[in-house]
Amino acid sequence: MRRQLTVILTVLLTVSAIGPAAAGAGTGTGAAVQDSEAQCEYPLTMTDATGENVTIEDEPESVVTLYPGDAQLAYSIGAEDKVVGMPVGQYTESLEAGDRTDITEDDGVTPVAEEIINLNPDVVLAANVALYNQDLLERLEDAGITVVVLDTATSLDDVRENVRVTGQVTGECESAEETVQWMNERLEIYEDALANESAPLAYYDGGESGDTHGMETFQHDVMTAAGLENLAASVGESGWVELNSEVVVNEDPEWIVYPDSDRWDAPPSTADFDGVTAIREDNVVAVDDNAMSQPGPDVVYAIETIIEAVHPDVYGEIEGDLEAVDEEYRDGGNESDDGSESEEDGESSIPGFGVAAALVALLAATGVAARRR
Repeated sequence: MRRQLTVILTVLLTVSAIGPAAAGAGTGTGAAVQDSEAQCEYPLTMTDATGENVTIEDEPESVVTLYPGDAQLAYSIGAEDKVVGMPVGQYTESLEAGDRTDITEDDGVTPVAEEIINLNPDVVLAANVALYNQDLLERLEDAGITVVVLDTATSLDDVRENVRVTGQVTGECESAEETVQWMNERLEIYEDALANESAPLAYYDGGESGDTHGMETFQHDVMTAAGLENLAASVGESGWVELNSEVVVNEDPEWIVYPDSDRWDAPPSTADFDGVTAIREDNVVAVDDNAMSQPGPDVVYAIETIIEAVHPDVYGEIEGDLEAVDEEYRDGGNESDDGSESEEDGESSIPGFGVAAALVALLAATGVAARRR
């Protein structure tokens, strides 16, 4: 039998089992700023996911990103120079933390109030899962630290809005909008190329307990944008759920997608899916865990990885277009005073194409992130 996970269990699964998915868990009690033309004008007042008005008096000079997905958001829009504290660990290993303070426990996920308070940042950017740590939020408030809690990202549109709000919070609105435009161009290429392609049924195997995602998750949007039919959604599930292996076997997915991590090198539920078409035909694709589970710009690379594996002919046709989009934004705004382009800037300044995204792109290009077994 299938059963809907409770919100608390979802949070625990995504934090302790998946880690970076924490940014996509939980349910917001309020609405963050929803403004597609967000401006960085201070003082800035917004209503965040707590339902309360938050005011940022001046453009922040120091920022703490509370969870791994928050760090990805800040880095993706070029705000990393303002980040003084962040989670440091496997979920942010590609972000080059440098000498930034690790504000978490040894797990690289759980924030430590004392570390944040000692940094005395101008603002803290927090994923929605922070709502389940009221003690932390109260301690930061008592210390006079401004915290902006992002809404839950239940779609790719929400991911884009997270990018824009991060731009407002960090004073990088223009770069945030460029990042959104870069995402949009890539997503449009995917959509156009897959318009006449069939969408094979696919199951996202998120762990040994059968956790997967249905409708109203940005991961569902990632699957459908990559030209797949999401099995959990097809049987009527929403949010993060536990799906009994019997349901998966009965639905007989043609593909299985799973997070590529140190915990497994094959779909974790393979033993339960004997005879399923995806296993029988070796139609499995590993997607970078952080790109798939953190609601930031790197989701476009998760989509690309799936397309490359499931629709290789389509990918061959659009690969050059994707590279052209990346080149366009990589070159944009990187000229020095004498009109020449800095090699260093040219490597890393593309919106959404920081170190983390570059690593994901490299893995996709070399076939490392999409392994078929």
